[in-house]
Amino acid sequence: MNGHGSLEAVIFDMDGVLLDSESICVLCWDRAASEMGLDDIYNTYKKCIGTNVSDTKAILRASYGADFDADSFYARTSELFHVVEAEKGLSKMPYASECLEALKKAGFRLALASSTREATVRRQLKASGLLDFFETLTCGDSVQHSKPAPDIYINACASLALPPAACLAVEDSFNGVRSAVAAGMRCVMVPDQLAPTEEIKKLACAVLHDLSELAPWLTE
Repeated sequence: MNGHGSLEAVIFDMDGVLLDSESICVLCWDRAASEMGLDDIYNTYKKCIGTNVSDTKAILRASYGADFDADSFYARTSELFHVVEAEKGLSKMPYASECLEALKKAGFRLALASSTREATVRRQLKASGLLDFFETLTCGDSVQHSKPAPDIYINACASLALPPAACLAVEDSFNGVRSAVAAGMRCVMVPDQLAPTEEIKKLACAVLHDLSELAPWLTE
């Protein structure tokens, strides 16, 4: 296992890593912003990738003013998202199933750490056939502050009764990478919406093109 031998578990983010949900979110935010006459929504959206509902609303108010109706905006984006999910379903990211199969076969324990709330995580993973791969799910509604705070990853490691040093995080967002590293974990980034900055390249122990590269990287 050549340098990765101390790792016993791999803890995945869900949105943008296993499921292609971020691309749908961008469209939903864009439409809700048009309806409400908001400018520059993509820059605000980028800051929210990887955060839970309460932190997302705080970022919206910081961007558009303390009296901005973040609740209505967020509710509208969720409503639009659910329409797309109900009509078309969510696509898996390339090689998601194959990657999880390969890691399980190689003896790694698998868990999930998502800023999305648990009911949504369970529904979406079940629909995509990925739920049964995971021993534990740690979700955004179980922590007060989601990524980039380390809480969600600290809890995910604890759910496996493993120290953070024995767990690898797999993330697509800057906030996710920051969260995992702050929790004392190593983190691999598989970019989705955002290419890594110099800061993120330094924090991540590897940046991979897609999930097909993860199992070979871990077992080389």
